[in-house]
Amino acid sequence: MKSALSKTPGMNAALQKVIKRLHYPLEIMLTCVRWYVAYPLSLRHIEELMAERGVPVDHATIHRWSLKILPVLSSVFRARKRSVGGSWRMDETYTLVSGQWKYLYRAVDADGQTIDFLLSAKRDATAARRFLERAIGLHHVPKRSVLMVALPTRQLLWL
Repeated sequence: MKSALSKTPGMNAALQKVIKRLHYPLEIMLTCVRWYVAYPLSLRHIEELMAERGVPVDHATIHRWSLKILPVLSSVFRARKRSVGGSWRMDETYTLVSGQWKYLYRAVDADGQTIDFLLSAKRDATAARRFLERAIGLHHVPKRSVLMVALPTRQLLWL
């Protein structure tokens, strides 16, 4: 049976560069990183799950794998993401994250697909500019956009 990684040669090549000196099979590393990202498990929980499956791995090793593999996966997945529409809706709100209030800046296209988002501890013009520059840099300047923001940020956005 073929591996799921053999179907994505670009991702496999990018990951092989990152994990040259790591001694575990790629399938095991990706499984641990996937569990860490997808489920509310601690690194020690994943260590126990892998031990139950006969794979002795330390929680610090899983953390190092995450630090190396996640940026590569993020760039590969972003490159494979379908293109966004020409009309964007952008807004900001605040939400409770781990017991602390954070500001959420987000942009969605006309189909409801998330273009980009940014969680920021402070609500200021710098955060709004950083969000918009990143979204435009990753995609394109939208043909039309609707901004739903409060007054201090709106002053920055119309510069």
